[in-house]
Amino acid sequence: MRVDHYPLGGGPVVQAGGGSAIVIGSGFGGLAAAIRLSVRGWRVQVLERLPSPGGRARVHEQDGFRFDAGPTIITVPQFFEELWQLAGRRLSDDVKLASLEPYYRIRFDDGRLFDYSGDQDHMRAEVARFNPADLPGYERLVTESDVAYREGFEKLGSVAFDNVGDLLAALPNMVKMQAWRTIWQLVCSHLKDPALRQVFSFHPLLIGGNPLKVTSSYSLIHSLERQFGVHWAMGGTGALVRAMVKLLAARGVPVRCNADVKRIVVEDGRATGVELVGGERIGADIVVSNADTAWTYRHLLPGVQRKVWTDRKLDRAKYSMGLFVWYFGTDRRWDDVPHHQILLGPRYEGLLKDMFLRHHLAEDFSLYLHRPSATDPSVAPPGCDAFYVLSPVPHLDSGTDWATEAEPYRQKVQAYLERTVLPGLSQHVVSSRVTTPQQFHDELLSYKGAGFGMEPRLLQSAWFRPHNRSEDVEGLYMVGAGTHPGAGVPGVLMSAKALETVLPPLPESVVAGAYAQGTGVPLGAR
Repeated sequence: MRVDHYPLGGGPVVQAGGGSAIVIGSGFGGLAAAIRLSVRGWRVQVLERLPSPGGRARVHEQDGFRFDAGPTIITVPQFFEELWQLAGRRLSDDVKLASLEPYYRIRFDDGRLFDYSGDQDHMRAEVARFNPADLPGYERLVTESDVAYREGFEKLGSVAFDNVGDLLAALPNMVKMQAWRTIWQLVCSHLKDPALRQVFSFHPLLIGGNPLKVTSSYSLIHSLERQFGVHWAMGGTGALVRAMVKLLAARGVPVRCNADVKRIVVEDGRATGVELVGGERIGADIVVSNADTAWTYRHLLPGVQRKVWTDRKLDRAKYSMGLFVWYFGTDRRWDDVPHHQILLGPRYEGLLKDMFLRHHLAEDFSLYLHRPSATDPSVAPPGCDAFYVLSPVPHLDSGTDWATEAEPYRQKVQAYLERTVLPGLSQHVVSSRVTTPQQFHDELLSYKGAGFGMEPRLLQSAWFRPHNRSEDVEGLYMVGAGTHPGAGVPGVLMSAKALETVLPPLPESVVAGAYAQGTGVPLGAR
């Protein structure tokens, strides 16, 4: 690599030779992309605008507590293991994963509980406890979710939808899944009990989808969880981020924090590097954006003519809900509260319509309560509990002024938790912080403050989603929640794998040299 320093745009310019890549953002998708690029011979650097790596998976540490800011569930650890294997190491050398059982507890507003498990005998017993007549429908639903897993996850998840031919090739898979149905329609066709319909349809909310609208192919989540389990990374999800950064460092790949990308430099229709907010410009042969895809197109490509992902098209797209998250630590423990708990409110369909269609902040809510100290004492001081409670809310199109609404909303959430599963909570909170959709917009650069990017409806999935290889700018690539296959830890890791299928070929000499030095993979594996 040739490095030239000379003034341009108010700062130094770094010119890169062949085989250089810049990754914008250090979320799971960006870090996985950097690992995969590096083992294939690319010279990589990761640029992160925040003071620490992780993006939405960053970590908040305060008052002796450790709060994972974003993802809390690891469902396909094999994807992490594959990254470590590519780099010649073992995941278990750096991170310990703990299996959870049950996966999570679902609490209905009337106090009834459903423990969702990987044990099929237990699941049948739980279904029968609510409505024995729904057992045959449950078995049919399991069969359909397995079909969706095979056709959608195994066959299509890591394949980039780069052109119309890729879409046409996938049509038989979509027909087998009957992907035109919504997951709500699928579940209702098999189950009659209103509570069970909620149990088996809420999963798309974990990746930003409205169960009333998203494609039924996301029933694959049921199958995926049964096959791979639900896991916790000891030390927190941030332990995985730290381990990935360490893995990159061992490969000579820097993760540079406080490096705020102002724009992607485009010359003659091709991405040739980036310019940072301070004026520094860094050249590269390719640019991979792990930033929010809508934000990338709208804000990191100023003045660039876009024929596909225009501002108008991005504005008219449907986006996931926003997220209100309260992180809190207590000076006592609630050992009867499981690691993961879903607290469903008094309404289901009406609340979803308020959230996704009307963009109205309702008086009622449903909550996801995360208590990692149930499994991992390291996240809290002795005798204490660490919590994270998430309330899905409308994104910023609701017009909610979160600067004034955040504290009253937090108090409502606290009162509900105290009334239901955490009695006496208000007297024991010793550490507290919140994140709102406005902070998702301002700090994480999420368009409309949406927590998961575009909603995974049928016509916003696969080929209809922003592609892994940009349709508008040559040499620009996308990973993360906003591109194929979508949000969730498995999704963003798969986006990095899909990226490999559309990268330009490196010269044989570059790849061969990287492999000879132990920094790449065999030529036949490209």
